[in-house]
Amino acid sequence: MNTRALGKTGLNITPLVFGGNVFGWTADESTSFQLLDALTDSGLNAVDTADSYSRWVSGHQGGESETLIGRWLQRHPGKRDQLVLITKVGSDLGPMKKGLSRRWITAAVEDSLRRLRTDYIDLYLSHWPDPDTPYEETLSAYQMLLKAGKIRAIGASNLDAGQLTQALDVAKAHGLPRYDVLQPEYNLYDRSKFDGALRDLTTRENIGVITYYSLASGFLSGKYRSRADLNKSPRGQGIAKYLNERGERILAALDQVSDAQHAKPAEVALAWIMAQDGITAPIASATSLDQLQSLVRATQLTLTAEQRDVLEEASR
Repeated sequence: MNTRALGKTGLNITPLVFGGNVFGWTADESTSFQLLDALTDSGLNAVDTADSYSRWVSGHQGGESETLIGRWLQRHPGKRDQLVLITKVGSDLGPMKKGLSRRWITAAVEDSLRRLRTDYIDLYLSHWPDPDTPYEETLSAYQMLLKAGKIRAIGASNLDAGQLTQALDVAKAHGLPRYDVLQPEYNLYDRSKFDGALRDLTTRENIGVITYYSLASGFLSGKYRSRADLNKSPRGQGIAKYLNERGERILAALDQVSDAQHAKPAEVALAWIMAQDGITAPIASATSLDQLQSLVRATQLTLTAEQRDVLEEASR
């Protein structure tokens, strides 16, 4: 499978990143291991997770996803160099365990390395902005970890154009490592957070972009067409906001292009993101081998200019 340069990180990733949020949540250990086996066998090479996955599940503390990845790597030590491991720090894990302070970053990275059973993280992301910690403190903590070889590159998730500009300015002014990757929310329906100033900035600065909620929590798979469909998965209730005239228009466009491509709506929605200027790869998850193969097929789709126009018009 072809790979793409991830900004200036020196990392090369496949056109789709596997979303590891499902590990230990909607995919149990056995299923998670099968998915990891299959995704590496298929040629995919990047997995995205976070220290907080899946703290939202009753009885979970966070770290469940990293732990399962680590157990899989322990079984397959030869696979470590084949994977680009992406994880994040900063989400609330409890008292004194959140944010982007030097104290917490240096502690949290050790926790992630232990759970992942590896001695380095390929890409370490600031999960959320932290208004209580100066960028200089955060970036100097990352500088220390980069020099120690515990991480290979850094990036951020959920920054707007103003925040990313400030972070880049601080890095340049103080000779600190900069955020070379951005992880924004982006899909055919949710475009406003990235389109415009933020896309212009990442393109100008050659910052790699990997998008999350690339299928709008599953809405763009086409399996949620009415409120009666919302109980089809644990994520269903979060999809109600898409059930409106614009959402129906986007699904109709996906159906049209899918029929022409002999593909599934989700595959077309992901192929559309992969074809967008300034985007390195979307993140998408799967909970079955059939779904994983569908993700792989998405990387093999080439949309025509006319098909891209149909999708673009519908998503306006």
